[in-house]
Amino acid sequence: MSFEPSPRGVDLRQRVTEFLDDVVIPAEPTYEEQMRVSGDPHHHPEILEVLKAEARRRGLWNLFMPHATPWTPDPVPNLDYAYLAELAGRSHLASEAMNCSAPDTGNMEVLALFGSDRQKEEWLVPLLEGRIRSAFAMTEPDVASSDATNIQLSITREGDEYVLNGRKWWISGAASERCQVFIVMGKTDPTAARHQQQSMILVPRGAPGLTIVRNLPVFGYVDREGHCELRFDDVRVPAANLIADEGMGFAIAQARLGPGRIHHCMRCIGMAERALELMCRRVLGRVAFGKPLADQGVIREWIADSRIEIEQARLLTLKAAHLMDTVGHKGAATEISAIKVVAPNMALRVVDRAIQAHGGGGVSDDFPLARMYAGLRTLRFADGPDEVHRRQLARAELGRYAG
Repeated sequence: MSFEPSPRGVDLRQRVTEFLDDVVIPAEPTYEEQMRVSGDPHHHPEILEVLKAEARRRGLWNLFMPHATPWTPDPVPNLDYAYLAELAGRSHLASEAMNCSAPDTGNMEVLALFGSDRQKEEWLVPLLEGRIRSAFAMTEPDVASSDATNIQLSITREGDEYVLNGRKWWISGAASERCQVFIVMGKTDPTAARHQQQSMILVPRGAPGLTIVRNLPVFGYVDREGHCELRFDDVRVPAANLIADEGMGFAIAQARLGPGRIHHCMRCIGMAERALELMCRRVLGRVAFGKPLADQGVIREWIADSRIEIEQARLLTLKAAHLMDTVGHKGAATEISAIKVVAPNMALRVVDRAIQAHGGGGVSDDFPLARMYAGLRTLRFADGPDEVHRRQLARAELGRYAG
């Protein structure tokens, strides 16, 4: 079992590295200044369009897509993309700059795999071109959404329309005016079999009855794209907006979440790598009690443990990516669940050590560590909480021994 990237993957990794080092990371202060000057926490800074244009010029665009489409005829395998997603995790600007950021990536895969020709033309094409953004509305405030079959938003057929009623929250991307379409998961038939009650449907921004109630901060951070609460009051959309068929919502969700978990986990590793780099530079340059912090035994333990844990998480994630390419998402289900537990928790530990090494600066906005920590802690809920993935792993393990 080889986890080496293909020759094309090696080339892309070098080009993405150069893009990050030469363009994206140096642009971070400009991004922060443009956000500060705007006074709008959901502002779309001009520097992002500059970065997107440069990424397209360098051929680093839509690299996440593993499926051949008329717009992505030469897709990148999951294993090759895993290395690229890790690099992107080093900067909070990189994924969007290359049009590879969630939730758009998952939504584009859904439309590519299950969308009608009209849906692809209306929504997939502008998403692939980076002209708009999107959101995925599944989680609800009134039920335990870790079990997706709990969702209660109703999708009722009335003639040539569907009518939506219910609430959603933690809908990433919804605060931005650039988010022009929502993929909404709800129940079309509460009497059907448990995993066939749900469907997915496209709801344009501005549809009458759709209210963006509020943005939800994360540990005090206001995300630029937002994590919003939504209310649907008799929202009517054409029946043609249904994705695939009624009752396919749960199956589509499972198809959507598998690749996204790989992307998240590799970005976690990229964040951990940058945090470790920041920690090493910090402790080499700071003196306490007469000697550099790097000479303290406890600091060296932090650094050693961080390197060990990063390498372990990377190997497991690459194995999952390899299996997705060779045996498919179902064949890689155990490894996908495992990395979704391992990678965010590993990165949290590394970032926490780096924060500690930075002292008070570590919890400030002078360094990217506090922002990383908030995002990583949230990721332990996103795409299934740790407990759900552990449940899946234990069930698979016990199944090997059950009579």
